[in-house]
Amino acid sequence: MNELSTAGLLEEFKARFPRAGKVQAVRAPGRVNLLGEHTDYNQGFVFPMAIDAGIQIAGELNGTGRVNLYSLNYAAKESFLLEEITPSKSNTWVNYIKGVVWQFQKLGLQPQGADLVIQGNVPQGAGLSSSAALEVAAALLLDALHGWGLGAVDLVKLAQKAENEFVGVACGIMDQFASMLGQKDHALFLDCRSLEYEAVPLPLEKQGYAVAVVNSGVRRGLAGSEYNTRRQQCEEAVQRLQNELPGVESLRDVSLVDLSLVNQLPDPLARRARHVVMENARVQQGVTALKAGELEEFGRLLTASHKSLRDDYEVSCAELDLLVELALEVPGVLGSRMTGAGFGGCTIALVPQTSLPAFEKTVSEEYQRRTGIQPEIFVFRPAPGARIITEADPQS
Repeated sequence: MNELSTAGLLEEFKARFPRAGKVQAVRAPGRVNLLGEHTDYNQGFVFPMAIDAGIQIAGELNGTGRVNLYSLNYAAKESFLLEEITPSKSNTWVNYIKGVVWQFQKLGLQPQGADLVIQGNVPQGAGLSSSAALEVAAALLLDALHGWGLGAVDLVKLAQKAENEFVGVACGIMDQFASMLGQKDHALFLDCRSLEYEAVPLPLEKQGYAVAVVNSGVRRGLAGSEYNTRRQQCEEAVQRLQNELPGVESLRDVSLVDLSLVNQLPDPLARRARHVVMENARVQQGVTALKAGELEEFGRLLTASHKSLRDDYEVSCAELDLLVELALEVPGVLGSRMTGAGFGGCTIALVPQTSLPAFEKTVSEEYQRRTGIQPEIFVFRPAPGARIITEADPQS
């Protein structure tokens, strides 16, 4: 579904809620992670960029104790009472909104009933954080409608808790952070422990390159259970390493000079920990490379990240590996890797803009020939983070 203009979204809202008065609308982007996979819940470093695909919500308070929702993508409506917020088993997309409202209640605030219309164009099930965009959009809109004035980082933490505690996915904070605080033409270098961040300019367009994102068409069926297993394995690795490194609280505290100790851990703990330690280093090296304009080095780090995710962290799959292999066969491509939790979803590649037609043709045709799946290929630009939108907004 193509994204509606703000005017179109407001028209849809008024068609479903004809007595609408002062309606507000927000937009929150999805994200693609350039480097730093499975490091966020290990209190490490990540390097995501917000993308120019997102979730929009129009809404207003309705003076009742009920929240009424309509999803344009699903052509589905849902409703829930503020005093009875429980997970929905039929329309699971509603749980992201419910979780946000519930978290506001847990803060001691008193959300009022509201009417909301939701529409988005982030590919779902592809690891581009449509869920985080929905949570962030809902948090920003409800905060604006009530005039609470919470800060951006507070809303990020609330959105993450909604997914952790209500939806039941033990995600780190990267996705919500990138959706809220992304900047146009930049990626975010984020320290997931301190939440300090730096917007790093992306010199891609200036040097004639683009970030191509390829959706494998494989839904991430194993991602949930295996994700939790990886978290447990990382925690166990930390416990064992504390015998030799007593100051270590998480794998973030293990440096490259400690790799010999990491490699002595029993398998698969050694491989899991090695990935996280080296991936944290790759993020820092990648930021340094981009600041120096060294795109070839940045591309090399992307490919090294994929090999580590494939061999040490074991969260890739045959289809993702094939997409990376095909991307690297296209002349001029500097690097490629899977992005997101893994077991399906997307890959990214650093492609010369002049080679994009050849990239799309080669990857699409060969992938379909070898898997029977038609991949989706997107070229996303680094976009601004979540914001209240108006009809005059040039990006709405």
